[in-house]
Amino acid sequence: MLVRHAKAGGGDGGGDAERALSELGYEQCRVVAREMSSMGLNPEVALVSTARRAKQTFNAMAAAAAWSIEPELVTSLYSGYVEEMLAAVRAAPDTCSRLMVVGHEPTTSATAYKLAGSGSTPDAVTRVRRGLPTAGVAVIQVDGPWDSVGLQPTILRWLLTPLA
Repeated sequence: MLVRHAKAGGGDGGGDAERALSELGYEQCRVVAREMSSMGLNPEVALVSTARRAKQTFNAMAAAAAWSIEPELVTSLYSGYVEEMLAAVRAAPDTCSRLMVVGHEPTTSATAYKLAGSGSTPDAVTRVRRGLPTAGVAVIQVDGPWDSVGLQPTILRWLLTPLA
């Protein structure tokens, strides 16, 4: 599950990495986390950007869906691009079957688009090409080990968005 952080407010002098979620962002987290949970999309491992808004996105989603996992903070998810996001995914433990990655645009959409192989849902592919909305989730089916993601076929199954 590749997640774009929820809606953030403007900067308050702390710089981009310290931007916090807005009230709308918190509501987006509640909506999408409940939808994920109802679909059985409860992560076993969460890789989260070190930016404040990404950490708040994960924490708000975890609270709304009653997930009891601790996030792993990954610096490269804030400053990197597609290859850095893929590297983080490839390093996920083999024991994990449902992985969540909370990152930023345009990286999250570009990574989902790169992973949209044959058999992907056409509407989802079109939508990620345009960019995920805040708190949007691209659900990717991975058939194989994490260290092969991006090297072996994957399928973009769904896009979940907090507001229609």
